[in-house]
Amino acid sequence: MTSSEQALLAARPDFAAVARWVSQRARVLDLGCGDGALLRYLWEAREAPGYGVEIDDAEVVACVRNDINVLQLDLESGLSLFRDGSFDTVILSETLQTIRRIEQLMREMLRVGREAIVSFPNFGHWSARMQVLLGRMPVSEELPYEWYNTPNVHLCTTTDFEDLCRKLGILIRERVALHQGRQISFLPNLLGSIAVYRCAMV
Repeated sequence: MTSSEQALLAARPDFAAVARWVSQRARVLDLGCGDGALLRYLWEAREAPGYGVEIDDAEVVACVRNDINVLQLDLESGLSLFRDGSFDTVILSETLQTIRRIEQLMREMLRVGREAIVSFPNFGHWSARMQVLLGRMPVSEELPYEWYNTPNVHLCTTTDFEDLCRKLGILIRERVALHQGRQISFLPNLLGSIAVYRCAMV
């Protein structure tokens, strides 16, 4: 592993979890792809060709500079540009909490892809609970914004997300909880600050 890959995984430990669930040469769609770092990592690690979807102008330009195939779209408007089953894996990496119509997007992800991988900051982590108990909205490495400037509109815990999957008839194939890059097996909703799920339709 190169030093740049090590630095990337240190900054985004969920990338390694995502890569484990992406098959060699799988067709990938990354929603809210930012500068395309995950797609670049998946190409290097899995030779997985992919497309990114991003709304922010600067991030779209960064994708183009990084030689990433990117479409500038608003995820809130759905994925109608893509046919059913167009991709092997559709990824929503630490973007779930910024989406207003989550149910619609989850259904769309599993319409255009065979599987979905979703990661998000876990609002159930003990540090978030403690800050709420002390009368403040949580601020952390995973939730770095203050209440007045946050792009996050729907914060959730791992339990909340699993309840939503049951409601939508979505099968959770695998789950990983992480904290500071380490996998958490004991009390994941309390001790895991990042959650990563691999999902499919039942």
